[in-house]
Amino acid sequence: MTSAGKDAVSAAYRARIGDLRRAMEEADIDGLVLYGNNWHADYLRYAVDFGIVEGQGLALFERDGSVTLLLDDPAEAERARAETGREVVWAHDLVGAAKALLLRGGNRRVAAAPYHLVPYGLVRQAKELRLSDGGKLIEQLLMNKRQEEHAHVRRAAALADRGYDIFRAAARPGRKDYELIAEIEQFYRCEGVTENFMIIGVGGREVRGMTPPSGKVLKEGDLVTTELTPCVDGYYAQICRTLVVGEPSELQRKSFGVFQEALDAGLKAVRAGVTAAQVAKAENDVFRTYGLGQYVTSEYTRVRGHGIGLFPDQKPHVLEDVAIPLTANMTIIVHPNTYHPDVGYLVLGDTIIVTPDGHETLSAMPRTLLSA
Repeated sequence: MTSAGKDAVSAAYRARIGDLRRAMEEADIDGLVLYGNNWHADYLRYAVDFGIVEGQGLALFERDGSVTLLLDDPAEAERARAETGREVVWAHDLVGAAKALLLRGGNRRVAAAPYHLVPYGLVRQAKELRLSDGGKLIEQLLMNKRQEEHAHVRRAAALADRGYDIFRAAARPGRKDYELIAEIEQFYRCEGVTENFMIIGVGGREVRGMTPPSGKVLKEGDLVTTELTPCVDGYYAQICRTLVVGEPSELQRKSFGVFQEALDAGLKAVRAGVTAAQVAKAENDVFRTYGLGQYVTSEYTRVRGHGIGLFPDQKPHVLEDVAIPLTANMTIIVHPNTYHPDVGYLVLGDTIIVTPDGHETLSAMPRTLLSA
């Protein structure tokens, strides 16, 4: 990372810590216990600026800004000491070490998050440890991005675009799906990106979604769907696109047109104050207009978009029953990804920044049915 990159990380981290301390003061919380592992690291990363690769960890963040990081992998503990300069403890017994740390703190109010992932050994003694659910406190901070954080999301979005160019060039007849993914991973590692969430779909009407690669061989006429989600300085951005191996058929173009309309409708609905439900309904109503309403149900699709930042899939989830309002500076992806009965599973989506009266799109990739 360049010195400018390090300075930007520091600026974003300082801004986050200031917000976290103010939120704790307003909630009258003395300490915050944050859990993290390789997959779900955003809560811990928010307070410590450290991403776990192996094992799991707990961070005790104090209202004065001091942090103690407990990690159950010795190599991770050594790396954390070098990267963070924080107090880091290698704890073979993570729960026992956390209990001892909390009990030494005395009669204080402590919250934990994400509460559903906090080890049961702590939760079952919540009363003794004066432990409460701190999810709402930090979730709001995770959703509402600072301007300082946008720089990293923008860089990740640019690398998502560049990665998709690599993916598209690699999608040739006779290649296996994992070969495409290998080229993407090689590119990202060369760019210093060590984290990238990616799934893929190859085929036609039989394809109901995207999965990890299975060795499927690409052939002429196949739809190839993917979402790329590179992480830069702890922040993710995502792009969803569909391509055809060879020239798209008229039916493929027509079917994809529904997704283009749905994405346009969803993006037009986005602005500060609008709920995630309203964005989802705008997308889904397009499918209903074409008699495809059943394909926006949970049987065929999970969400119509979601928050993105320190985690690739965070709140708010864009669904018709989610009343969370969008706020200015929030970063989300809108994607009407689902199954189309005529051609198979299709995807299309971009990471955006919510603005008071609309949004800013971070991807420069055309929103068309691409060909390889």
